[in-house]
Amino acid sequence: MDGNAGASIRGHQELLRRMSAAKGDNALPLNFWPTDVYGDQWDTFINGDSILLLHEPAAHTDGDTVVFFRRADVISTGDVFSPDRYPRVDFEKGGTINGIVGALNHIPKLTVPEVNQEGGTMVIPAHGHLCDEADVAEYRDMVTIVRDRVLDLVKKGMSLEQVKAARLTRDYDPVYGTPQYTGDIFVEAVYRTLAKPGGAR
Repeated sequence: MDGNAGASIRGHQELLRRMSAAKGDNALPLNFWPTDVYGDQWDTFINGDSILLLHEPAAHTDGDTVVFFRRADVISTGDVFSPDRYPRVDFEKGGTINGIVGALNHIPKLTVPEVNQEGGTMVIPAHGHLCDEADVAEYRDMVTIVRDRVLDLVKKGMSLEQVKAARLTRDYDPVYGTPQYTGDIFVEAVYRTLAKPGGAR
């Protein structure tokens, strides 16, 4: 409030827990930590707009937040949605493919399209172009289909090498594959979260 402390940083309690537990090279200075934390949801009113911070559990990580500016009718998704690439599942930081699918199912429940599922609520992804409900739904369908393909082979007891050899993302690779994050890398991340105990539920 005095102009010297800088902006407040709001984040989910899992983010603070992870940052405060980090040691050595992974530790971040205190001024990087959230100044305010929340559980499932935080609502506030700033600059004439009501704003909701919504936790998306175990999605890209275990601390993802979707921000909904209600009056502006804009949603900022963070890393749970990037329409020009496969989603990253940060397994080491609590991310799961089922959490990403859950977040991608949640976002369209917040959006209202203008006509024919186009326009209306604007969705700002972590990377890529400005989107609407139809873009999120298309991306959600792709992620769900790939997840289900991998899940089917996991239930059949196939190894990671066998699952990769099946080329489960070949129809999506031209759209979502990048040199840095290929379909094979995405499939491996999906496999790792589904193959661990309880991950296939």
